[in-house]
Amino acid sequence: MRTIRWTDSETTPNPHGVDASARKIYDSEKAQVIHITLRPGERLKRHVTPVDVIFYVLEGRGTVEIGDERQKVAADTLIESPARIPHCWYNKGDEDLRFLVIKVPRPTEATRLL
Repeated sequence: MRTIRWTDSETTPNPHGVDASARKIYDSEKAQVIHITLRPGERLKRHVTPVDVIFYVLEGRGTVEIGDERQKVAADTLIESPARIPHCWYNKGDEDLRFLVIKVPRPTEATRLL
């Protein structure tokens, strides 16, 4: 059995210019799981991922934008984001926003900022 604590994973540099604590906690041939913390006032820039993405909010509240839709979300919410649809995240609150990014299948192309 393999267990991984997100706090034990290294922070991964990200193209969004935030101290997002983006940590790749799982990376296999079939999928990736990334843990992201957005501090109050931080956001992920609008970008396109070449594969389907599932977001799962662990803690806090934030706003997710996928295509032309924007919705406020909170802990214990799952959000689907289809491949190649622009999306972004905002934390306009006063507490940390933590969520998982699950990419299936594992991307072979890089994420593209818009």
